[in-house]
Amino acid sequence: MIMKKFLIFIMFLIGMNVQAQEVFNELRQKNKAITENPQSSGLVRSISQFKLDALNYLVIKMQEEMPDSSAYFLDSQAIAMNEYVTFYIQKLVQYNEMPKALQEDMTKMFMETTKGNPLFKDKDKEMVLSYYNNGECLIRFSLDTNWEKALVTIKKKMAKNE
Repeated sequence: MIMKKFLIFIMFLIGMNVQAQEVFNELRQKNKAITENPQSSGLVRSISQFKLDALNYLVIKMQEEMPDSSAYFLDSQAIAMNEYVTFYIQKLVQYNEMPKALQEDMTKMFMETTKGNPLFKDKDKEMVLSYYNNGECLIRFSLDTNWEKALVTIKKKMAKNE
């Protein structure tokens, strides 16, 4: 029960609901501040570190492979990534009382959805899957993800399971 309350608190702490103007920069600054704050709990810091790394990856790859893309596209991907992570945390809380096998299946579904919806089809799998392959991380998602597509996909999958 304590874990459930803590995860709900984290979800509200890190979840953002902002408009698509400079969203990328706001999310990046907020998550950078959390990761650099020694007062932040380890769990909150690790979630923010994933978000920060995902945002940095996104902007670097977009500059390399999609230099003509709009700020709106970058913002919409940032919003979707943030929503995806927040939705995952909500499901972790919801599944907390369920059998471990169901929890693992739900986590695998989120993981596979990020891996199955690449944005850049990056060949550097070691880097792209660094979180995905790390069993120590709470957020085990691929960095090379089309977050808008992944969000739509996971919501459909989760609706089928409920």
